[in-house]
Amino acid sequence: MTIMPIVVTGATGQLGRLTIEALLRRGIPAPDIIATGRDIARIKDLADRGVTVRRADFADTGSLAEAFAGADRLLLISASVPVAERVANHRRVIDAAASAGVSLVAYTSTTHADTATTVIGATHSETEEYLRDRGIPSVLLRNGWYLENYTGQLPQILQNGAVVGAAGEGRISGASRADYAEAAAAVLTTEGHTGAVYELGGDASFTLTELAAAISTAAGEQVTYADLPVPDFAQVLTTAGLPAELAEVLADADHGMSRGEMYTDSGDLHRLIGRPPVTLAEALAAALTDQR
Repeated sequence: MTIMPIVVTGATGQLGRLTIEALLRRGIPAPDIIATGRDIARIKDLADRGVTVRRADFADTGSLAEAFAGADRLLLISASVPVAERVANHRRVIDAAASAGVSLVAYTSTTHADTATTVIGATHSETEEYLRDRGIPSVLLRNGWYLENYTGQLPQILQNGAVVGAAGEGRISGASRADYAEAAAAVLTTEGHTGAVYELGGDASFTLTELAAAISTAAGEQVTYADLPVPDFAQVLTTAGLPAELAEVLADADHGMSRGEMYTDSGDLHRLIGRPPVTLAEALAAALTDQR
């Protein structure tokens, strides 16, 4: 199969960069990978390695047209801008991709976006609907929760002796960013994915009570899970320094977890990457090693 240039949006972010690395490992020539972002100075190292780097601002339609020129496939990594702006930004990207004549748009959505009740889930559902309405060939990568959302908090968790959340006993099929990136690269470089909806997550799920127990085992320190009402959890996040809007969105996401919206047993991630995804225990061990 001949693959023309592949655009990766959000290359300045962690998932975008990991996807570019995965594409390179799969043998895609660096010049045929178009890494885009608002601040291309942050990806100068990719340009130094031969990757094509172009500026793309989701709010600037002109920049999108220039960034996507000549592209065959495009990975739309959902925007991290304020929730109120996400769908409009995604629509501009989809419109620009359609105008550029790309053969496939892969969109990083969220698990069960079609039935999700969270604020974030609604933005993904609207984006998926717009993709369908535009009639552009697409594939939905419904990424579950990142394990890094928890491993990145390990110092605070261990300091406080507690995982704090509002997910009740809802099960979470977490996976690593690198595994989600590998799945995206697989879809972008192989055939047969047009129209597919992949519910992506780890092979084994866990509750936050089980997360606390796993951290206790890995770190050799007692950690418990403190389950809070959604407003109280949002207040904890605000007190920790998060902007109020983000705190409310994250607390709402936890509430979605309590309803099973971050659980999947599809096995799609395993099949796409051709191996078992990184487990929670493996992720915790690696993170604790890095932090020591």
